[in-house]
Amino acid sequence: MATSETVSSSGLVNPTNAEMLVQINNAISAILLGGQSYTIGSRKLTRADLSQLYKMRQDLEAQAIADEGNNSFFDDCYVAVWPWER
Repeated sequence: MATSETVSSSGLVNPTNAEMLVQINNAISAILLGGQSYTIGSRKLTRADLSQLYKMRQDLEAQAIADEGNNSFFDDCYVAVWPWER
């Protein structure tokens, strides 16, 4: 029996970049609203590292831009021309 490992919509076996981005944004919101960690009685919850989530979000957004295909390698580069240097 061959099984497909493409479970989406919060199943998160092989999520798409868009689904991952939604999950990461939800995790960032949970940390910003509820704190990095908390303790209730003898139980303690520590959420994911906020800086790591920001980095993951930045990487996924960069991948989404690259996947659009209409961007060139130097889209975010600028050239300064100094008129006195000739």
